[in-house]
Amino acid sequence: MPQDVAVRLDPELRWLLAPRFRSAGERRLPFDPDATVGHLVQAAGVPLTEVGRVLVDGADAALAVRPAPGAVLGVRPVDRPQPVPAGGFLLDVGLGGLARRLRLLGLDAAWRNDADDPELVAQAAAEDRVLLTQDRGLLMRRALPAGALVRGSGTDDQLADVLDRFTVVPAPLTRCTTCNGELRPAPKAEVADLLEPGTRRTVEEFSRCTRCGQVYWRGAHAARIDELVAGVVPTAPVTPAGPTRPGARGR
Repeated sequence: MPQDVAVRLDPELRWLLAPRFRSAGERRLPFDPDATVGHLVQAAGVPLTEVGRVLVDGADAALAVRPAPGAVLGVRPVDRPQPVPAGGFLLDVGLGGLARRLRLLGLDAAWRNDADDPELVAQAAAEDRVLLTQDRGLLMRRALPAGALVRGSGTDDQLADVLDRFTVVPAPLTRCTTCNGELRPAPKAEVADLLEPGTRRTVEEFSRCTRCGQVYWRGAHAARIDELVAGVVPTAPVTPAGPTRPGARGR
């Protein structure tokens, strides 16, 4: 069908095609004189957040170009690593575990479990954040300024994908895993009335969230957290005040 336009994907992007098109690595779409390169790429199932160069019949083309009948679009993946916008990350409701991991690494990762799609897009725009999600439809919203499709079914794989895609400077154990607020050293006398007796006797160094008041110290989970941090930042020093057990929150 010579009038069709072929959207041919780089091997790295072919997983985004419907299963019946993956072996061929392309999707043929009916020619529409009003359809731009960007429209056609998204019609093939690929959010523009995942797209780097696009070639039309072998020549670089802008997303606003309207290809001719029978054109072949070659779609390359976005270049990695990318810079993170000044506001940091914003995560979709389904990525709470990833948000916690990013916060453990000291990365600004906004997340809440009740935000709907319009709220996420508005927050990303208002706070200059990149939206991390596994929802392709959400990434195709025109008002979204920056986004990324997170790969991986488990938190470990998702974290590896985000750290591969973005240039980040981790500051381990400097953010609250509950609310994303910044942690500051807290004198023991300031938090003593929030501690269990055994903790008061055995621990001397504490941090506290400047936003929600959560108190942190190196507790039972410290070794696991150190292992996570070392896997991402091999030369990172061990921070003395890691997360406490859940529930030790200041009022």
